Amino acid sequence: MKRQILTLLAVLLLLGCGIIDKKNQQTGSFHTGVYQNLFVELLGLSDEEVKLKIDNAFNQLFYGDDKTERVYYPMGDDMAYIVDINNNDVRTEGMSYGMMIAVQLNKKEEFDRLWKWAKTYMQHQSGPHKDYFAWHCKTDGTKISINSASDGEEWFVMALFFASARWGDGEGIYNYKKEAQKILDAMLNKSENSDERDVVTNMFSKKHKQVVFVPNGDADDFTDPSYHLPHFYELWSLWADKENNFWREVADTSRSFLKRAVHALTGLAPDYANFDGSPIDRWGGGHNNFQYDAWRVAMNVAVDYQWFAKDKWAIEQSNRLLNFFYSQGIKNYGSLFTLDGKMLMPDHSEGLVAMNAVAALASDLEIRKEFVRELWELKIPTGHYRYYNGLLTMLGLLQVSGNFRIYHIK
Repeated sequence: MKRQILTLLAVLLLLGCGIIDKKNQQTGSFHTGVYQNLFVELLGLSDEEVKLKIDNAFNQLFYGDDKTERVYYPMGDDMAYIVDINNNDVRTEGMSYGMMIAVQLNKKEEFDRLWKWAKTYMQHQSGPHKDYFAWHCKTDGTKISINSASDGEEWFVMALFFASARWGDGEGIYNYKKEAQKILDAMLNKSENSDERDVVTNMFSKKHKQVVFVPNGDADDFTDPSYHLPHFYELWSLWADKENNFWREVADTSRSFLKRAVHALTGLAPDYANFDGSPIDRWGGGHNNFQYDAWRVAMNVAVDYQWFAKDKWAIEQSNRLLNFFYSQGIKNYGSLFTLDGKMLMPDHSEGLVAMNAVAALASDLEIRKEFVRELWELKIPTGHYRYYNGLLTMLGLLQVSGNFRIYHIK
């Protein structure tokens, strides 16, 4: 906190002296080192109260009751996995989220345990999938599917870069930067595209400069809006050892894509979309609607704006989304909707509450305070559905409190 205050004072002093051009200054946490803590700024809570809340959430999800609270389970002396309790499997989504949570909270042991499990059991070491990860496995490490879900690799790369910056690189699989680069190289060096189901393709379309849903022949011609992470790509454009211009173009393309993907009135995004942003429901299941994946779009838009402040559209979009959910009743809005706002599922889900609170980082509405309060008062999820709801709640607490930070590669 002391460092944040000193950084802010320095920026204000330079502005006042005319050393920084007010019209051309670069904003966003990447440049200023300042991260909003909305629990303190909007709710008047103390830093100590916020830290306790975050510590308690982490301890419950990582070390709570085996049957009702935790999702993190150690395996042997140096590995651990995160379980999707509802499906009884281990997913790259959860493993990479767990690693990101660990690096943000300076939990190196937990990070290394998760990474070794993912590296040992999930990452392909040979064949056409080499350096991609099987998107889900049994808890004994057996691969259930050999295919990848692109968001897992994205979050692995970003968590590894931050680990390199925060802790330095070690030997072997703990040379975090080298491991991140290995995944980036794999993303762009498979077949460009295919209509054959068994052909492994690039995780990012070089033609469309967008992340694909699944990098194989029958799922690489559309995308998932929640997989679009322009703030990650912006950092990769600076830290990768090749393809830097490509990653910069991907960041810009993703920001433009999200504008097309969300509904103009509600701000809701679909689970799946064509590269032009239009919703798609490839195999049925209603994925042209606002469903579980799409909850995360609010987080991605807001964190991108907090870190880089590239486009004030993020403010408009966050306001639009919060206004919609406020109109649905802030205490009891549903969890699934058509894009034009018809409720499909009345359940009020913790994960969506957390993601909407993150949108407050980019909103300038008075009501954003109420969304932040809803997250603060939220109990950390327990029981059968604690995996997805719990991890999104943990990420939301970090982001809204200013503890989801860029650790700079030197």
